[in-house]
Amino acid sequence: MTEIMAEITPINHFSTRVLNWFDEHGRKNLPWQQDKTPYRVWISEIMLQQTQVTTVIPYYQRFMASFPDVFSLAQAQEDDVLAHWSGLGYYARARNLHKTAKILADEKQGEFPTSVEGVTELPGIGRSTAAAILSISRGVQAAILDGNVKRVLSRLHAIDRWPGEKNTEKQLWELAEGYAPEQRCGDYTQAMMDLGATLCTRSKPQCLLCPLQSDCQGLATGMPTDFPVKKPKKAKPVKATNMLVLQNAQGQVLLEKRPTTGIWGGLWSLPESQESELILATEQRFQAQITQHQPLNGFRHTFSHYHLDIQPHQFLLEQSSRVADNNKYQWYDLTTALTLGLPAPIREILESLLKQ
Repeated sequence: MTEIMAEITPINHFSTRVLNWFDEHGRKNLPWQQDKTPYRVWISEIMLQQTQVTTVIPYYQRFMASFPDVFSLAQAQEDDVLAHWSGLGYYARARNLHKTAKILADEKQGEFPTSVEGVTELPGIGRSTAAAILSISRGVQAAILDGNVKRVLSRLHAIDRWPGEKNTEKQLWELAEGYAPEQRCGDYTQAMMDLGATLCTRSKPQCLLCPLQSDCQGLATGMPTDFPVKKPKKAKPVKATNMLVLQNAQGQVLLEKRPTTGIWGGLWSLPESQESELILATEQRFQAQITQHQPLNGFRHTFSHYHLDIQPHQFLLEQSSRVADNNKYQWYDLTTALTLGLPAPIREILESLLKQ
């Protein structure tokens, strides 16, 4: 097992080399790199969690156009916030954004706390994200340890343990803090993220272009992609569900508001059923007479911890059927439905119906 040296700075002028590389090659024209306020940086950092930059850019631009500051976000309806997030996944991020905006607007005059500890007290913001917000927007000396930085440091020191282990993560934090410079803190934070995202990538790292190549222990082994060590794999369980696409005589579709917690929390979805006698069970559940039933193309949607096999069923209801609107169920025409906060697989089903 590789031991991390107690001496944190085995590399001469680590931050200088990283910053010099950033000055020449770093990304400086991303939307959130303009007018770097804590609010704008916060939104970008939350969106970028487990999401690629190219995916985030259009979402970020639409989000900022609708919610340009913390007060406009705080005053928005959660449904509207979720609609702007629809397709990004990990929807708890959006709900926490909304909660935090309300706290900042109501209790802190719209201002972010000035310390990492203060920022981490807000919903959905961890230590690394808090450090990124403050270092980039305010120049605070605070180390980050996102996935990119973990990869850079794990390769640099050829750490042969999974970074998610508690002791390994603690050591990575010590390294990250030891390398963080006192000056140009925001540029250094961005540089470390860029280094991991553009050169020290998961596969096919461009080691020959890296400013740290001469000291990289992972590269010296000849197998840099062996680091960081991957999380021990567990087979993902497979679940299955029937999605009920109920349409009335006007062609509207019935949507169900999901609970605020759990998968797809707070989003609009299609009702689900596990019943074997699907037609009878659906008629009894919604007190409606089904005149036509058609199974649609099924598909698999993969979450971080399981696969979900989805079988959509289209049901047409007779003219006299009435399913009352309430807080849980509402009828929407397809065009309007697609403007709501929808999980990606539900959007896929409704878009296929609209094309028909």
